[in-house]
Amino acid sequence: MSDVVYDNKGQLEQIQSGLIEGEQIIAVYDAIGAGTGFIGLTNRRIIVQDKSFVGKRFAITSIPYSKVSSVSVVSNKSWAGQFFSSGTIAITVGTHVYEVEFRGSDKAHTVHNLILSRAS
Repeated sequence: MSDVVYDNKGQLEQIQSGLIEGEQIIAVYDAIGAGTGFIGLTNRRIIVQDKSFVGKRFAITSIPYSKVSSVSVVSNKSWAGQFFSSGTIAITVGTHVYEVEFRGSDKAHTVHNLILSRAS
């Protein structure tokens, strides 16, 4: 597990505690903004901590790569230059959209590309 990329050891440990047999963590990134606490990527699924539930409750949601219908780069400005000028992505699964905002566009770019490379 020494080559796993992560921002927060507690978040990494949370993902590790829920792994299934044969599953390996690729990366765990802290998220900023309302709603999402972190995103984890394994060789089998995307794991999102959703903190948007009423009453200070949260959910850990597992998303199989095969269920992802799109991954978007979200920006509130026009695309004047770089494709990844934003640190926010949106993952669409069925009718639900998980929006994840990162500290920096490099993490958004990495997560976007990892999901695209694994989604069918």
